[in-house]
Amino acid sequence: MPTPNWPAPVAPGPVDATVALPGSKSMTNRALILAALAAEPTRVVRPLRSRDTLLMTQALRDLGVRVDEEGDDWLIAPGGPRPLGSVRVDVGLAGTVMRFLPPVAALVDGEVTVDGDPRARERPMRPIIDALRALGAEIDDAGRGSLPFTVRGRGALAGGAVTIDASGSSQLVSGLLLAAPRFAKGVEVRHEGPPVPSAPHLEMTVRMLREAGASVETGDDVWRVAPGPLRGGESVIEPDLSNAAQFLGAALVTGGRVTVPGWPSDTTQPGDALRGLLARMGADVSTGPEGLTVRGPGPVLGLDADLRDVGELTPVIAALAALATTPSRLTGIAHLRGHETDRLAALAREINALGGDVRELPDGLEIRPRPLHGGLFRTYDDHRMVMAAAVLGLAVEGVEIEDVATVGKTLPDFTGLWTRMLGV
Repeated sequence: MPTPNWPAPVAPGPVDATVALPGSKSMTNRALILAALAAEPTRVVRPLRSRDTLLMTQALRDLGVRVDEEGDDWLIAPGGPRPLGSVRVDVGLAGTVMRFLPPVAALVDGEVTVDGDPRARERPMRPIIDALRALGAEIDDAGRGSLPFTVRGRGALAGGAVTIDASGSSQLVSGLLLAAPRFAKGVEVRHEGPPVPSAPHLEMTVRMLREAGASVETGDDVWRVAPGPLRGGESVIEPDLSNAAQFLGAALVTGGRVTVPGWPSDTTQPGDALRGLLARMGADVSTGPEGLTVRGPGPVLGLDADLRDVGELTPVIAALAALATTPSRLTGIAHLRGHETDRLAALAREINALGGDVRELPDGLEIRPRPLHGGLFRTYDDHRMVMAAAVLGLAVEGVEIEDVATVGKTLPDFTGLWTRMLGV
């Protein structure tokens, strides 16, 4: 039965709230992969529990990895994937699962069929399939270069040097690097093609590998990981800074204040770019012992920004731009056409359906402010479309959000957090 449309609450006045966010999806799923391959037990502290991370824990269990719960933490037993006969793994629509799991599956002694939601079969996978073959894996994809496919593992993978085009997603590189310490020769990944998007996520992968004891070298579009054991211990997950975008944006839209506690002083999360982006859009941004605070002292301003490294922030930034007093131009984000949906087309279509003026560019969006009206905002199974619609609903009466439950991909309690922030 379809989920009823959710009426996006209009802000009754300036917000004044502190919003504590759950853990980072990107860090949680990287920590789970590293823990599954570690030589010692690992405790993942304050992980995010959402559809994407639960798909990862179940996928690892399907490969024979023991993942237990203890309070709010996850405990992962050492030893990596176990020998098995034949299993089928569901990756849903999670990019981190579909790109991070196949290299681990190549280390299994058995057959692993990887599949997911219908839209997942359209997301870029050929580079990692071809790369794994070049590194010694046997993969049957029926020539599709996409899901579903079967990895026929032999309990080990040679590894070595490989060249890929990772312009579709930085996850294509990260997936190879995270499992590389268990490859016999490690790995050297060289990128050839247009720039790799989401560079901070690659920095996150490298930092977390090093914290787990891996030897990693980086250069211009090249990454080398040496073979060797990974440490266990504790992996503490930061709050998900990208999921702060809509809450901090609410301060700007309503002329109020929102504080996100626990904002790290040093992080590789792309969401940290919100500090600069929101300041350029007219916000007063400050950090202190209480966390990161955004105040909206004046009108929302448009901006001209290259979002290549922080593409996941685009939907909320686009919503803010649609409410701004001056035009915006968001570029460097052609890769968003291959996410949960074609985000550029979806944002243009849905904002324009509410009376907006959004034009697609080859690599982005041009947004001119226009008065908006209520109506249905479709979300296309994309959690960040829900977040964008909620921001619009703060200032536009009558916005109805389709399938709000899809936000559970990364933020299951979104509607509760949102209404508590607004006091409605």
